[in-house]
Amino acid sequence: MLLPDNPVVSDVCATAITGCVALSSLRLWQETAKRGIFDQKLNRKLVHISIGLVFMLCWPLFSSGYPGAVLAALIPGVNIIKMLLLGLGILKDEATVKSMSRFGDYRELLKGPLYYAATITFACLIYWRTSPISIAAICNLCAGDGLADIIGRQFGSTKLPYNRNKSLAGSIAMATAGFLASIGYMYYFSTFGYVKESWEMVLGFLIVSCVSALVESLPISTELDDNLTVPVTSILVGNLVF
Repeated sequence: MLLPDNPVVSDVCATAITGCVALSSLRLWQETAKRGIFDQKLNRKLVHISIGLVFMLCWPLFSSGYPGAVLAALIPGVNIIKMLLLGLGILKDEATVKSMSRFGDYRELLKGPLYYAATITFACLIYWRTSPISIAAICNLCAGDGLADIIGRQFGSTKLPYNRNKSLAGSIAMATAGFLASIGYMYYFSTFGYVKESWEMVLGFLIVSCVSALVESLPISTELDDNLTVPVTSILVGNLVF
């Protein structure tokens, strides 16, 4: 918290700072997409991995009460509106569409990117920084699902027998990245007193990451969108183990 003696002003300042950080991160990847520095698929996944994790790094700037959670949630909440406007064709932004879509079609933003923004918004509002569920949901969505695609494309020669579109390397990478990111944020938030690190929590993160990776590997995740199935699985399993 920036100004302990004035939580309202502190939260307003935290919102402004976090919004600038999130926007700067997004602008960076829009610029790399525009210049063609990375392959479009890789660029999209770098956006996917970084935005949510960077946003979560800013949570300690906010107050502990519900007003802090609401103001923090406004930042990804604005992106829900933006994804709707772009996906419906009401707003035009080629750089955003190119950095977030698989094939450059603006209508794609009504699925994965919209689910992504909604997950982070609701994790903020409902669970906030004192719950390991919010950590697990965002880390498995961002780090886990993002690395699964990158590693799967590079080293995914061994396909899963029940889904030839998914690889063993990608699923292992997802479970590992989601788990390690969750552990990292557990220790990060514990330094501020939001959560208390424990082996029980570590085991819970391991279970959530493994089950999320399993669900992501199923054909239904391809049909529905893993930006929806992964966080829903993380939240449901998280409510059972934490």
